[in-house]
Amino acid sequence: MRKNEFLMIKKLTIILAMACVLMGCGEYNKVMKSSDLEYKYAYAKKAFENKRYAQAYTILGELVPIFRGTPKAEESLYLLALSYYENKDYISSGSYFKQYYQRYPRGQYAELARFYAGYGYYLDSPDVQLDQTETIRAMEELQAFLDYFPKSDKASIAQSAVFELQDKLVLKELQNATLYYNLGNYMGNNYESAVITAKNAIKDYPYSKYKEELEMLVLRARFKEASESVVEKKLDRFRTVIDEYYSFVNDYPESSMRKEADNIFKIANKYVNGN
Repeated sequence: MRKNEFLMIKKLTIILAMACVLMGCGEYNKVMKSSDLEYKYAYAKKAFENKRYAQAYTILGELVPIFRGTPKAEESLYLLALSYYENKDYISSGSYFKQYYQRYPRGQYAELARFYAGYGYYLDSPDVQLDQTETIRAMEELQAFLDYFPKSDKASIAQSAVFELQDKLVLKELQNATLYYNLGNYMGNNYESAVITAKNAIKDYPYSKYKEELEMLVLRARFKEASESVVEKKLDRFRTVIDEYYSFVNDYPESSMRKEADNIFKIANKYVNGN
């Protein structure tokens, strides 16, 4: 094939592709202006199938309130939510999925609506440094899904997501507790705040993968608190250190931090018992 012929074919291909796009846009504009609800709904479903999700949810957003109380009401609402979900707008999709399962608790798509509502929030869960409101909402939605559909084929996915979200919340608490620990006695007893924060996280999420780190942080904080205390408080506080040490080694006898814990115990025990 000659170079000129190749360039001509390439040019024609581009022109045809652009024409198809323009024709598609032209039909979409025609649909938007149409008063034929059946035509609009058929186009919205076709747009969804062709992954033109923005077109789909724009049209469905108009149709859903009109279809309410009709045979198409349930499917159109679910499809509206799913269009937003596939377009990665998880806040909007979650809102419409929730509308669906509240309106149709035993509906055809109730199981999927509950799952996608929670999983969308899971996918939208922010970095651990940011506000975790969406993380908590994701956990609530996914746990509700598991409560309603414990035998769903998506239950294992939902449960894994819940555990991951829990660990994210615990990591945030671990970071907060570490911050208190690092502040020490600056403008108050921050060691006590570190202990409270860590122990609350352990209480709320006893199976977190960060539990060992939290318990070790409690031991460190108690030790630093005792070491930096006034003489009148040292004895009681070092006794508390010993209690925390036994709690830690009972839970994690093979911990990689065992050597540090043993050293803390030796110092505390020497102060309390003189040996």
